[in-house]
Amino acid sequence: MTLKECYVAMGADYDDVIGRLRSERLVQKFVLKFLDDGSFSLLCSSFEGGNYEEAFRAAHTIKGMCQNLGFSKLLSSSSALTESLRGGNVSDDSQSLLECVREDYEATVSAIRQFKAGLPE
Repeated sequence: MTLKECYVAMGADYDDVIGRLRSERLVQKFVLKFLDDGSFSLLCSSFEGGNYEEAFRAAHTIKGMCQNLGFSKLLSSSSALTESLRGGNVSDDSQSLLECVREDYEATVSAIRQFKAGLPE
């Protein structure tokens, strides 16, 4: 799988990120680092523990990373969740928005892992 195919698989905007970062090698470096980021885990544990301010910060971090990396689909769902948690509050739709983020995050991570598996050692 190429990096561009990885982007297609996760519903992301390859051309946008290449246009901004100008180097596929640089994009690849940051895409692979995404796998090590703990923001999604923090989001889930904070949300489930009722710490909505911390959940907001984690969702906002995910949103920022997705914006920088052109992860369009995950950007959309994490943006919606961020807004529903703004101010440390939880809205009626926050739980369903979290589930959307979870689905998009898992699809993103799955595509990145498939890409990584095809890289030379």
